[in-house]
Amino acid sequence: MENQRLPLPPFTLETALQKVQLAEDTWNTKDPEKVCMAYTVDTEWRNRTEFINGREEVKQFLNKKWEIELSYKLKKELWGFRENRMAVRFEYEWHDHTGQWFRSYGNELWEFDENGYMQKRLASINDLPIQETERRLK
Repeated sequence: MENQRLPLPPFTLETALQKVQLAEDTWNTKDPEKVCMAYTVDTEWRNRTEFINGREEVKQFLNKKWEIELSYKLKKELWGFRENRMAVRFEYEWHDHTGQWFRSYGNELWEFDENGYMQKRLASINDLPIQETERRLK
């Protein structure tokens, strides 16, 4: 059995906000090994139009993501929560290998197991090309 990943469900406003901040901080490390450990071994994701199953696929996905999305910076915001589920709004900025900057907006639905690991992540994301001078996240 895995260790617990605090805070645990059922969430309160305080613990839900903590969980979102921990996710933001972890993703901003851009370390696929570290990020994938927040998810159950058999986690299920929908990311845009990709379906990803399990930590190993998450790790592979994140390695590819951060090879393309350079200078990645993310901000997450709690939208709502109930028991072991959360809705989160986010935006992140990045540039590609040509130097084109993007702001990616989206919403995620999260579901956690009893040990505080995310077992489901459903993400809808849109990309907006921006000028580097339009960046808000630095």
